[in-house]
Amino acid sequence: MERGKMKALFLAGGMGTRLRPLTDKIPKPMVPIMNKPLLERSMENLKKCGIDEIVISTCYKSEYIEKYFGDGSKFGLQIEYICENTPLGTGGAIKNTGHLFDDTFLVFNADILCNMDFMELVKFHKSKSAAVTIAVTRVSNPSAYGVIEYDKNGYALSFTEKPKADEIKSDYINAGVYVLEPEVLREIPSGRPVSLERQIFPLLLRKGHKVAVYNGCSYWMDIGTPEKYLQTHEDIMTGDCRLSGVRFNGLGVIKGCQSVIDITAVISGPVYIGDNVKIGAYAKVGPNVVIGDDVRIHAGGSVSNSILWNNVDIGSLAEMDGIVAASDFKIQCGTIPHDNALTGKINIKSGGKVLGKELMLGARL
Repeated sequence: MERGKMKALFLAGGMGTRLRPLTDKIPKPMVPIMNKPLLERSMENLKKCGIDEIVISTCYKSEYIEKYFGDGSKFGLQIEYICENTPLGTGGAIKNTGHLFDDTFLVFNADILCNMDFMELVKFHKSKSAAVTIAVTRVSNPSAYGVIEYDKNGYALSFTEKPKADEIKSDYINAGVYVLEPEVLREIPSGRPVSLERQIFPLLLRKGHKVAVYNGCSYWMDIGTPEKYLQTHEDIMTGDCRLSGVRFNGLGVIKGCQSVIDITAVISGPVYIGDNVKIGAYAKVGPNVVIGDDVRIHAGGSVSNSILWNNVDIGSLAEMDGIVAASDFKIQCGTIPHDNALTGKINIKSGGKVLGKELMLGARL
């Protein structure tokens, strides 16, 4: 990578426990958002701002990320990887990659999706002569996050991680996006787990470093639970969240290449249809449906308020509502009648058997 050019670091080592079983086989940053991995969507947002040199800190199922992105060339990026043998925390991961940064650099928690002008963030950081700039976003209930109190000049005053109700001093939280100067790396211990939020940021304040706070995020979501995963897709469909290359047409439908929809099928937008999808006669799809690649919805099948990953097969007359079905999920017809009574709804009118354990049933879109 070219010396001195702006680089970005993604912290992608988490296990995604709260998203299981969706993350049993893939790391959380690779969970699909509108049929592309979350991490790829975040990289697309960076590319729009002219940043194409990426470092990814991995741990859990690191091989999945490296196999998908490779050296980054097919995505128009330059990517390097640093894999942790054991989890080092946010601060430890940054320290572990420190030898790759000799100038101001960006850091992202890889499990968030946000709309932000990252070059404006960097300009703000430079104008404040700060060692660190932390992007913040406003939420109605800050108790599950890291709360930041800051002054009228845009400098941090205090940090409180997951405060109790009587400890909340601000409704602005750490958005998991930072600009760091290399000098900060000297304050992070080597070779052991360190929390950037709980340990390093308060330490910087105590030592008199300037920690700036940037409030310029127009959309932000932590993709940490099934409910938030579903909510993110709803926000994209309504236009509250902007994704590069995702624009619904007048019917609220995006159709991928080589996808075939029977003339008698009913598609009610907003619906996103991936590549090589086949939707059979009299099937009903929508509203609020995202369909991955190589999906089959057979004759009379019905899918609403749901997200189907790749290679999902929905049998004839099956009805699905409020479902997240991971890759290779199948409903076979012509077997014993089956009603699934879990959250969400799967109904097999003609009789059928649900196969595959990679099914997450969540809130409605």
